[in-house]
Amino acid sequence: MTPASRQAAAPRAAAAPASDTAGSASDTARAAAAHALGTLAANHRTGTDRGLVYDFTCPSPDSYPFQWAWDSSYHAIALSRVDPRRAAAEIDTLLKGIAPDGFLAHMLLWQENLRARATADFRIALWNGWTSITLAPPVLARAIERVHAVNGDDAWLASVLPGARAFFDWLHRHRALPDGLLAIHQPDESGLDSSSKYDEALGIAGTPTAEVSARWHQAMRDLLEHYESGRRPDSAPTGSGGFRWVDVLFNTVYADGLAALSRLLAAGSAGEPAAQVYAARSRQVADALVARCWDEDTGAFFDIDLRTGEQQRILTASSLFPILLEQVPDRLAQRVIDEHLLNPAQFWLPHPVPSVAADEPTFDPHFETGAIFRGSSWVNLNWYLYGGLRSRGRHEAARELAHRTVRMTAQSGMRECYDPLTAAGHGASSFGWSSLVLDLMGAEDMAWQDTAAEADA
Repeated sequence: MTPASRQAAAPRAAAAPASDTAGSASDTARAAAAHALGTLAANHRTGTDRGLVYDFTCPSPDSYPFQWAWDSSYHAIALSRVDPRRAAAEIDTLLKGIAPDGFLAHMLLWQENLRARATADFRIALWNGWTSITLAPPVLARAIERVHAVNGDDAWLASVLPGARAFFDWLHRHRALPDGLLAIHQPDESGLDSSSKYDEALGIAGTPTAEVSARWHQAMRDLLEHYESGRRPDSAPTGSGGFRWVDVLFNTVYADGLAALSRLLAAGSAGEPAAQVYAARSRQVADALVARCWDEDTGAFFDIDLRTGEQQRILTASSLFPILLEQVPDRLAQRVIDEHLLNPAQFWLPHPVPSVAADEPTFDPHFETGAIFRGSSWVNLNWYLYGGLRSRGRHEAARELAHRTVRMTAQSGMRECYDPLTAAGHGASSFGWSSLVLDLMGAEDMAWQDTAAEADA
């Protein structure tokens, strides 16, 4: 779509929220913190399965009662602000799902009585009888780094690093292309599930709003038919209807995780040689994102459909993510920030950051499709982009993003995602990773800690 047609397609955004006074900002932060702390408490799950003790936070008791890999990593980061013991337990429990070859599944189905529901609701094949066979964005190393920064427990760090290394090594062995970029084999491996950037590849482009969710679910069922019967986690779908994709968000999270792993190893007993391996891989991925996914005319990064080798030029929040990586040239990052992230016709809406740009025809701010990542704002995306803005010296924009995110969650509670125009909550309720607002508030020194004290009383 040309810039002119993008502008014509842009909706009229609601007025940006007024800046809080000191008193109202404090009240807002306390309200957001109360929602977050209540959700982290309500979603806590402990027990024993197959002789293993588990202690984790489910994403949502009603919608997602299992342990999910990137969710648990976010939960650990949020918990590090209020309960370092639980934060470490979240990582420990997740790493009990590491397979002998290093594979870490998207879903760990600890509760045996719920496994049948998972295979039906989420169209998953079980691996080793109790995990999914698919991946999630590898937030793990970043979460380990954060938890260790808080607890300072070198013995704990030494206990979790081997599993983290094994997982990142598995990704490198089984999913890396020659230039270091990773391929995903299903849209939901990106974590972005029904994002409109996959519509053309799934054969559902142009679907009427009311039919999007049903058509996407059918397309995913059809995709599973392209796997051979002996499918493994490293298997790719075959045939013309298969799916092999370079996802910018997934690869940015991977490169960011490699950098975190390198820093942890450099500071520990493993020493500099091991650290250099992961640092080099991180640089390679960042360089490949620039070489293959950057579009100079648009000033953004785009995914690649590996079946055709072509960029898929749908402007989504993924297009912004490489600002996180220090190896990405600052000229490119500042273009992304100024031309897109802070553009009120695209991503800088009253309650940013929408998962699809507001001037894309598929922008769905009010969740009318019933399909996720098609326009709603997500706290986990905001959390990453906050860090990207800070790393690029854009501190005022980062602070504003944090405050708007806190206001959004204070208004609607811990929801899966939010209307970027009104802050209305969408999707699952009591949604765990939206508690990342605790980390945003901590980073910005917002006054909320008395809420935590009251919750512990």
